[in-house]
Amino acid sequence: MTKHFEHSESRRGFMKLMAGVGAGFAFSGTLGTFTPRAFAAPTAGSTIEAGIAYPISTGFDPLTSSGASSMAANLHIFEGLVDLHPATRQPYLALAAAEPEKVDDVTYRITLRDGAKFHNGNPVTTEDVVYSFERVLDPAKASLFAQFIPFIDSVKKVDEKVVEFKLKYPFALFKERLTIVKIVPKALVEAGQAAFDANPVGTGPYRFVSATKDDRIVFEAFADYKGQYPAQVEKMTWFLLSDDAARVTAQESGRVQAIESVPYLDAERLKRKGTVESVQSFGLLFLMFNCEKAPFNNPKVRQALHYGLDTQKLIDVVFLGNAKAATSYVQDTHPDYVKAASQYDFDKAKAEALLAEAGVTELKFELLATDHSWVKECAPLILESWNALKGVKVSLKHLQSGALYGAHVDKGAFEVVIAPGDPSVFGNDLDLLLSWWYRGDVWPKRRFRWSDTAEYAELQKLLDEAAKDPSASKAAWEKAINIIAEHVPLYPIIHRKLPTAWNDKALTGFQPLPTTGMSFIGVGRAK
Repeated sequence: MTKHFEHSESRRGFMKLMAGVGAGFAFSGTLGTFTPRAFAAPTAGSTIEAGIAYPISTGFDPLTSSGASSMAANLHIFEGLVDLHPATRQPYLALAAAEPEKVDDVTYRITLRDGAKFHNGNPVTTEDVVYSFERVLDPAKASLFAQFIPFIDSVKKVDEKVVEFKLKYPFALFKERLTIVKIVPKALVEAGQAAFDANPVGTGPYRFVSATKDDRIVFEAFADYKGQYPAQVEKMTWFLLSDDAARVTAQESGRVQAIESVPYLDAERLKRKGTVESVQSFGLLFLMFNCEKAPFNNPKVRQALHYGLDTQKLIDVVFLGNAKAATSYVQDTHPDYVKAASQYDFDKAKAEALLAEAGVTELKFELLATDHSWVKECAPLILESWNALKGVKVSLKHLQSGALYGAHVDKGAFEVVIAPGDPSVFGNDLDLLLSWWYRGDVWPKRRFRWSDTAEYAELQKLLDEAAKDPSASKAAWEKAINIIAEHVPLYPIIHRKLPTAWNDKALTGFQPLPTTGMSFIGVGRAK
């Protein structure tokens, strides 16, 4: 698995709702319609340089791309029928000319935007749209993104401008999930997927020029782009600066106009040179238990370890205030946030009482943790909290994510794990975020091993109800969150804030993201 796919340091995904920008329209049953914006052509010779925190770890084909830098690049290269604005997370029409037409509960029709072209000059056809969806849905392709559109039964061409979607069942979030699939040129991909993966061709405002591993990604404005967010500069260069010090130096020296993943200790210093903002994200540090293994099959033991954590100390010492204690499955800035009925404020006496109620007088186990730098800083403080509990003795082992999951978690050879994660890079709706960890076989069955419980079965019913019936979704999601918060088989400890630095005198329209990566959609250079 790639970094973006597996964990939140690099999968923090692409979630703060902010005021809508430009044409990033709010979604409330309808999507924004396109009113042409008064953008002049990019100023001759204008450029943007940025410092990206992650190396190239996958290719760029949106069927398979899951690396942090590649997915961020693809925000600028490709379009879906509908897209989410990277900063506001608001849906807007991209290759769709108008809001999807609902024919009946399981049938939708979508008309393509006039004049849409791929970067090689070929027009976008309805055959390209059908192909783009069918290859994601094809089990033989094993696309990561298929899991987000299981409700789609078929996609077919109606005519040269219209495609029709048939769903397997009514799905209230159909419009939002259209953002998952990016439209690609069928002929070019079929001519050679490997070549396309290395040299992507999309319809977005920027055309891919080149990528050099561990060095840079280069883009240029696409002159024939007809969508809502034309390129504002002629050229972009993203320097791949995984070393924190190199990234900070590049920003301070003016080599770049923006950097992501600002080290917390450097944030105040960088404010002297421009703007630094920490955006609340869904990105979390979670605590996961092997729910088949005693005594962690008892929810009281799991709850005890949550109560026994001095979370505020983690926030103050490790994150320097750039995180919030989890009060729900999602962060409190999410539009569907509801405060969970179960709250785990630090309470040593309560933790010890719950262990006693569970009949546990001695609890000895090894905590497995990923080897991300900030997770390594959190782990000793977590051990300090737990080892202060009566009868509890915890040791620690750090592992690379691949080894942690492949050699331990997936084989059931673990008791307790802390790790980062963030599926919000793939989408912002609550069904997607809950389904990532609480549906399917990978996590609930093979990892935290909770899928044979009555609570899990009830959770599936609630998620189905919320997805199929918009009028019931709020109540169903609240019940689902309360089940998860009470039983905590896998549950967040904190939700991180993500600092970005930029030169506000050099860039116009820039907004930091609540996930990995940066967006220069609609961003220009100051005159």
